[in-house]
Amino acid sequence: MLAWSAVEACSYTLQIVNSLTVTWCARHESIESRWRHDARCGDRRRGAAGASAATLLARSMRKVRVVDSGRPRNSPAGSVHGYLGLDGVPPAHLSQAGRAEAQLYGAGWSTGVAVSAHKMADGTFAIRDDTGEVHRARAVVATGLRDDLPDIDGVREMWGQGVAHCPYCHGYEVRGGRIGVIGGGNRGFTLHQAELLRLWSSDVEFFPHTVELTHAERERLTRWGVTVTDGRVKKLEHVGHDIAVQIEDDRVAARSAVFVGPQFVPNDALLRELGCRPTSEGWIDVDGAGATSVGGVWSAGNVTDSPAQLIHAAAQGTRTGIAVNRALLEHDVLERSTRR
Repeated sequence: MLAWSAVEACSYTLQIVNSLTVTWCARHESIESRWRHDARCGDRRRGAAGASAATLLARSMRKVRVVDSGRPRNSPAGSVHGYLGLDGVPPAHLSQAGRAEAQLYGAGWSTGVAVSAHKMADGTFAIRDDTGEVHRARAVVATGLRDDLPDIDGVREMWGQGVAHCPYCHGYEVRGGRIGVIGGGNRGFTLHQAELLRLWSSDVEFFPHTVELTHAERERLTRWGVTVTDGRVKKLEHVGHDIAVQIEDDRVAARSAVFVGPQFVPNDALLRELGCRPTSEGWIDVDGAGATSVGGVWSAGNVTDSPAQLIHAAAQGTRTGIAVNRALLEHDVLERSTRR
Protein backbone atom coordinates (compact mmCIF):
# COMPACT_ATOMS: atom_id res chain seq x y z
CA MET A 1 0.00 0.00 0.00
CA LEU A 2 1.36 3.36 -0.96
CA ALA A 3 1.68 6.00 1.73
CA TRP A 4 0.03 9.37 1.30
CA SER A 5 1.02 12.92 2.01
CA ALA A 6 -1.47 15.47 3.22
CA VAL A 7 -1.26 19.20 2.92
CA GLU A 8 -1.91 21.69 5.55
CA ALA A 9 -0.80 24.99 6.90
CA CYS A 10 -1.55 27.58 9.46
CA SER A 11 0.50 30.22 11.15
CA TYR A 12 0.72 33.27 13.40
CA THR A 13 3.18 36.05 13.89
CA LEU A 14 3.70 38.51 16.69
CA GLN A 15 0.93 36.52 17.93
CA ILE A 16 0.95 33.55 15.65
CA VAL A 17 -1.41 30.65 15.88
CA ASN A 18 -0.32 27.88 13.57
CA SER A 19 -2.28 24.77 12.73
CA LEU A 20 -3.77 25.43 15.98
CA THR A 21 -0.54 27.18 16.61
CA VAL A 22 -0.19 30.64 17.91
CA THR A 23 2.89 32.73 17.46
CA TRP A 24 3.48 35.94 19.32
CA CYS A 25 6.01 38.55 18.42
CA ALA A 26 7.14 41.79 19.97
CA ARG A 27 8.82 44.79 18.41
CA HIS A 28 12.20 45.96 19.63
CA GLU A 29 13.94 49.32 19.78
CA SER A 30 17.50 48.10 19.61
CA ILE A 31 19.40 44.89 19.19
CA GLU A 32 20.50 45.13 22.80
CA SER A 33 16.92 45.23 24.06
CA ARG A 34 15.69 42.40 21.87
CA TRP A 35 15.70 39.74 24.56
CA ARG A 36 13.82 41.95 27.01
CA HIS A 37 10.74 42.04 24.80
CA ASP A 38 9.00 38.71 25.21
CA ALA A 39 6.78 37.38 22.46
CA ARG A 40 4.75 34.23 22.23
CA CYS A 41 3.70 32.15 19.26
CA GLY A 42 1.33 29.22 19.27
CA ASP A 43 1.43 26.48 16.68
CA ARG A 44 -0.90 23.65 17.51
CA ARG A 45 -0.04 21.70 14.41
CA ARG A 46 3.38 22.86 13.47
CA GLY A 47 2.05 24.21 10.21
CA ALA A 48 4.27 25.61 7.50
CA ALA A 49 2.57 29.03 7.62
CA GLY A 50 3.26 29.64 11.30
CA ALA A 51 6.82 28.37 11.18
CA SER A 52 7.58 30.48 8.11
CA ALA A 53 6.15 33.61 9.73
CA ALA A 54 8.10 32.97 12.93
CA THR A 55 11.35 32.45 11.02
CA LEU A 56 10.89 35.61 8.95
CA LEU A 57 10.18 37.71 12.03
CA ALA A 58 13.03 36.21 14.03
CA ARG A 59 15.41 36.98 11.16
CA SER A 60 14.05 40.54 11.23
CA MET A 61 15.31 40.87 14.82
CA ARG A 62 11.85 40.47 16.33
CA LYS A 63 11.46 38.23 19.32
CA VAL A 64 9.01 35.45 18.58
CA ARG A 65 7.62 32.63 20.63
CA VAL A 66 5.67 29.71 19.15
CA VAL A 67 3.23 27.54 21.08
CA ASP A 68 2.97 24.23 19.24
CA SER A 69 0.59 21.36 20.00
CA GLY A 70 2.61 19.11 17.67
CA ARG A 71 -0.42 17.70 15.83
CA PRO A 72 -0.05 18.64 12.14
CA ARG A 73 -2.98 18.01 9.80
CA ASN A 74 -0.75 15.95 7.51
CA SER A 75 0.61 13.69 10.26
CA PRO A 76 -1.29 10.58 9.01
CA ALA A 77 0.57 10.77 5.69
CA GLY A 78 3.79 8.96 4.98
CA SER A 79 5.40 11.70 2.93
CA VAL A 80 5.09 15.26 1.65
CA HIS A 81 4.72 15.98 -2.07
CA GLY A 82 4.69 19.16 -4.11
CA TYR A 83 7.13 20.99 -1.82
CA LEU A 84 10.03 22.10 -3.99
CA GLY A 85 13.33 20.57 -2.88
CA LEU A 86 11.72 18.43 -0.17
CA ASP A 87 9.47 16.09 -2.14
CA GLY A 88 9.00 12.75 -0.43
CA VAL A 89 10.17 13.71 3.06
CA PRO A 90 8.03 12.58 6.03
CA PRO A 91 5.74 15.31 7.44
CA ALA A 92 7.48 15.07 10.82
CA HIS A 93 10.82 15.82 9.15
CA LEU A 94 9.47 19.03 7.61
CA SER A 95 7.90 20.08 10.91
CA GLN A 96 11.10 19.46 12.82
CA ALA A 97 13.20 21.26 10.22
CA GLY A 98 10.89 24.29 10.34
CA ARG A 99 11.09 24.42 14.11
CA ALA A 100 14.88 24.08 14.05
CA GLU A 101 15.23 26.93 11.55
CA ALA A 102 12.97 29.24 13.54
CA GLN A 103 14.89 28.47 16.73
CA LEU A 104 18.22 28.96 14.95
CA TYR A 105 17.30 32.62 14.50
CA GLY A 106 16.10 33.06 18.06
CA ALA A 107 12.39 32.19 17.97
CA GLY A 108 11.14 30.57 21.14
CA TRP A 109 9.14 27.35 20.82
CA SER A 110 7.04 25.52 23.38
CA THR A 111 4.32 22.90 23.49
CA GLY A 112 0.80 24.10 24.22
CA VAL A 113 -2.59 25.10 22.84
CA ALA A 114 -4.04 28.60 22.49
CA VAL A 115 -7.54 28.57 23.95
CA SER A 116 -8.70 32.20 23.92
CA ALA A 117 -7.77 35.64 22.61
CA HIS A 118 -9.14 39.15 22.99
CA LYS A 119 -8.06 42.71 22.28
CA MET A 120 -7.33 44.90 25.28
CA ALA A 121 -8.32 48.56 25.72
CA ASP A 122 -4.72 49.63 25.04
CA GLY A 123 -4.72 47.85 21.67
CA THR A 124 -2.61 44.88 22.74
CA PHE A 125 -3.82 41.31 22.62
CA ALA A 126 -4.30 38.94 25.53
CA ILE A 127 -3.73 35.34 24.49
CA ARG A 128 -4.31 32.47 26.86
CA ASP A 129 -2.86 29.02 26.38
CA ASP A 130 -2.50 26.09 28.75
CA THR A 131 0.49 27.75 30.43
CA GLY A 132 -1.15 31.11 31.21
CA GLU A 133 -1.90 34.46 29.59
CA VAL A 134 0.40 36.83 27.72
CA HIS A 135 -0.12 40.32 26.25
CA ARG A 136 1.42 41.18 22.88
CA ALA A 137 1.31 44.02 20.37
CA ARG A 138 0.39 42.00 17.26
CA ALA A 139 -1.11 38.60 16.44
CA VAL A 140 -0.79 36.20 13.51
CA VAL A 141 -3.24 33.30 13.52
CA ALA A 142 -2.43 30.22 11.46
CA THR A 143 -4.61 27.55 13.01
CA GLY A 144 -5.43 25.70 9.80
CA LEU A 145 -8.52 23.64 9.20
CA ARG A 146 -9.90 20.23 10.01
CA ASP A 147 -11.07 17.59 7.56
CA ASP A 148 -14.57 16.35 8.43
CA LEU A 149 -14.47 12.95 6.77
CA PRO A 150 -17.44 11.04 5.33
CA ASP A 151 -19.18 8.83 7.88
CA ILE A 152 -18.16 5.57 6.23
CA ASP A 153 -16.57 2.70 8.14
CA GLY A 154 -12.87 2.47 7.38
CA VAL A 155 -12.34 5.97 5.99
CA ARG A 156 -10.88 7.44 9.16
CA GLU A 157 -8.76 4.37 9.84
CA MET A 158 -7.22 4.49 6.35
CA TRP A 159 -6.93 8.30 6.15
CA GLY A 160 -3.48 9.15 4.81
CA GLN A 161 -2.70 5.50 4.13
CA GLY A 162 -4.63 4.64 0.98
CA VAL A 163 -7.49 7.11 1.41
CA ALA A 164 -6.82 10.77 0.60
CA HIS A 165 -8.41 13.90 -0.81
CA CYS A 166 -5.80 15.76 -2.88
CA PRO A 167 -4.93 14.39 -6.35
CA TYR A 168 -2.07 16.86 -6.71
CA CYS A 169 -0.51 15.49 -3.52
CA HIS A 170 -1.20 11.80 -4.06
CA GLY A 171 -2.22 11.16 -7.67
CA TYR A 172 1.26 10.48 -9.01
CA GLU A 173 1.91 7.79 -6.41
CA VAL A 174 -1.11 5.78 -7.66
CA ARG A 175 -0.73 6.53 -11.38
CA GLY A 176 -2.01 3.72 -13.55
CA GLY A 177 -3.84 2.14 -10.62
CA ARG A 178 -7.50 1.36 -9.97
CA ILE A 179 -8.72 4.56 -8.37
CA GLY A 180 -12.01 5.04 -6.56
CA VAL A 181 -13.70 8.35 -5.74
CA ILE A 182 -16.56 8.54 -3.25
CA GLY A 183 -19.10 11.35 -3.56
CA GLY A 184 -20.54 13.10 -0.53
CA GLY A 185 -21.37 16.34 1.21
CA ASN A 186 -18.61 18.25 -0.58
CA ARG A 187 -20.42 17.56 -3.84
CA GLY A 188 -18.59 19.77 -6.33
CA PHE A 189 -15.21 18.80 -4.93
CA THR A 190 -15.82 15.07 -5.37
CA LEU A 191 -17.09 15.48 -8.93
CA HIS A 192 -13.95 17.46 -9.73
CA GLN A 193 -11.80 14.73 -8.14
CA ALA A 194 -13.35 12.09 -10.39
CA GLU A 195 -12.56 14.12 -13.50
CA LEU A 196 -9.12 15.22 -12.37
CA LEU A 197 -7.89 11.75 -11.42
CA ARG A 198 -8.38 10.54 -15.00
CA LEU A 199 -5.12 12.36 -15.70
CA TRP A 200 -3.31 9.73 -13.63
CA SER A 201 -5.29 6.62 -14.51
CA SER A 202 -7.61 5.21 -17.17
CA ASP A 203 -9.41 3.21 -14.47
CA VAL A 204 -11.33 5.67 -12.30
CA GLU A 205 -14.58 4.55 -10.64
CA PHE A 206 -16.92 7.12 -9.14
CA PHE A 207 -19.25 6.05 -6.35
CA PRO A 208 -21.87 8.84 -6.04
CA HIS A 209 -22.83 7.53 -2.58
CA THR A 210 -25.15 10.32 -1.35
CA VAL A 211 -24.78 12.47 -4.49
CA GLU A 212 -27.73 12.56 -6.90
CA LEU A 213 -26.13 12.98 -10.30
CA THR A 214 -27.94 14.90 -13.00
CA HIS A 215 -28.16 13.32 -16.42
CA ALA A 216 -25.67 15.87 -17.75
CA GLU A 217 -23.17 15.14 -14.94
CA ARG A 218 -23.41 11.39 -15.45
CA GLU A 219 -22.94 11.72 -19.19
CA ARG A 220 -20.00 14.09 -18.72
CA LEU A 221 -18.20 11.64 -16.42
CA THR A 222 -18.92 8.68 -18.70
CA ARG A 223 -17.67 10.46 -21.80
CA TRP A 224 -14.48 11.37 -19.91
CA GLY A 225 -13.89 7.70 -19.19
CA VAL A 226 -15.03 7.54 -15.55
CA THR A 227 -17.10 4.52 -14.51
CA VAL A 228 -20.11 5.44 -12.36
CA THR A 229 -21.22 2.84 -9.79
CA ASP A 230 -24.43 3.74 -7.97
CA GLY A 231 -25.38 2.78 -4.42
CA ARG A 232 -24.41 3.94 -0.95
CA VAL A 233 -20.95 2.94 0.22
CA LYS A 234 -21.11 1.00 3.50
CA LYS A 235 -17.50 0.27 4.30
CA LEU A 236 -13.87 0.35 3.18
CA GLU A 237 -11.40 -2.32 4.21
CA HIS A 238 -7.98 -3.53 3.21
CA VAL A 239 -7.93 -6.80 1.34
CA GLY A 240 -4.35 -7.66 0.51
CA HIS A 241 -2.93 -4.71 -1.41
CA ASP A 242 -6.37 -3.49 -2.42
CA ILE A 243 -9.12 -1.47 -0.77
CA ALA A 244 -12.49 -3.20 -0.93
CA VAL A 245 -15.30 -0.69 -1.43
CA GLN A 246 -18.43 -2.35 -0.07
CA ILE A 247 -21.75 -1.04 -1.38
CA GLU A 248 -25.09 -1.40 0.42
CA ASP A 249 -26.38 -4.26 -1.77
CA ASP A 250 -23.22 -6.26 -0.91
CA ARG A 251 -21.44 -5.48 -4.15
CA VAL A 252 -17.69 -5.04 -3.71
CA ALA A 253 -15.29 -3.07 -5.90
CA ALA A 254 -11.54 -3.59 -5.53
CA ARG A 255 -9.59 -0.34 -5.76
CA SER A 256 -5.88 0.34 -5.24
CA ALA A 257 -6.58 3.83 -3.83
CA VAL A 258 -9.65 5.81 -2.78
CA PHE A 259 -10.25 9.56 -2.74
CA VAL A 260 -12.94 11.29 -0.70
CA GLY A 261 -14.07 14.89 -0.34
CA PRO A 262 -14.01 16.07 3.28
CA GLN A 263 -15.90 19.09 4.50
CA PHE A 264 -13.17 21.66 5.15
CA VAL A 265 -13.85 23.41 8.46
CA PRO A 266 -11.55 26.29 9.48
CA ASN A 267 -10.13 26.33 13.00
CA ASP A 268 -11.05 30.00 13.29
CA ALA A 269 -12.47 30.23 16.82
CA LEU A 270 -9.68 32.59 17.95
CA LEU A 271 -10.15 34.85 14.93
CA ARG A 272 -13.89 35.04 15.58
CA GLU A 273 -13.31 35.69 19.26
CA LEU A 274 -11.08 38.61 18.27
CA GLY A 275 -13.93 39.99 16.14
CA CYS A 276 -12.49 39.34 12.67
CA ARG A 277 -15.08 39.77 9.91
CA PRO A 278 -16.05 36.70 7.85
CA THR A 279 -16.79 36.64 4.13
CA SER A 280 -20.21 35.75 2.71
CA GLU A 281 -18.94 32.18 2.41
CA GLY A 282 -18.22 32.07 6.14
CA TRP A 283 -14.41 32.16 6.04
CA ILE A 284 -12.47 34.93 7.78
CA ASP A 285 -11.79 37.78 5.36
CA VAL A 286 -8.14 38.74 4.81
CA ASP A 287 -6.35 40.99 2.35
CA GLY A 288 -3.45 40.01 0.11
CA ALA A 289 -0.98 40.19 3.01
CA GLY A 290 -3.13 38.28 5.48
CA ALA A 291 -4.47 41.28 7.41
CA THR A 292 -7.92 40.77 8.94
CA SER A 293 -10.58 43.39 9.64
CA VAL A 294 -9.17 43.79 13.17
CA GLY A 295 -6.12 46.03 13.35
CA GLY A 296 -3.04 44.15 14.52
CA VAL A 297 -4.37 40.69 13.62
CA TRP A 298 -3.12 38.73 10.62
CA SER A 299 -3.78 35.20 9.41
CA ALA A 300 -2.09 32.75 7.04
CA GLY A 301 -2.57 29.25 5.74
CA ASN A 302 -5.61 26.99 5.55
CA VAL A 303 -7.56 28.75 8.28
CA THR A 304 -8.50 31.36 5.67
CA ASP A 305 -7.51 29.57 2.44
CA SER A 306 -8.77 25.98 2.22
CA PRO A 307 -7.16 25.10 -1.16
CA ALA A 308 -3.68 26.18 -0.03
CA GLN A 309 -1.18 23.35 -0.20
CA LEU A 310 1.79 23.07 2.10
CA ILE A 311 4.11 25.13 -0.07
CA HIS A 312 1.42 27.81 -0.48
CA ALA A 313 0.97 28.01 3.28
CA ALA A 314 4.71 28.44 3.80
CA ALA A 315 4.75 31.27 1.26
CA GLN A 316 1.75 32.89 2.94
CA GLY A 317 3.53 32.72 6.29
CA THR A 318 6.53 34.55 4.86
CA ARG A 319 4.30 37.13 3.15
CA THR A 320 2.39 37.74 6.37
CA GLY A 321 5.60 37.94 8.38
CA ILE A 322 6.82 40.72 6.10
CA ALA A 323 3.52 42.59 6.50
CA VAL A 324 3.67 42.31 10.29
CA ASN A 325 7.28 43.45 10.41
CA ARG A 326 6.45 46.42 8.17
CA ALA A 327 3.63 47.43 10.52
CA LEU A 328 5.97 47.17 13.50
CA LEU A 329 8.64 49.16 11.69
CA GLU A 330 6.14 51.92 10.95
CA HIS A 331 5.19 51.99 14.62
CA ASP A 332 8.85 52.07 15.71
CA VAL A 333 9.79 54.91 13.34
CA LEU A 334 6.78 57.04 14.27
CA GLU A 335 7.35 56.44 17.97
CA ARG A 336 10.98 57.49 17.72
CA SER A 337 10.15 60.55 15.61
CA THR A 338 7.70 61.87 18.20
CA ARG A 339 10.15 61.66 21.07
CA ARG A 340 11.69 64.85 22.38
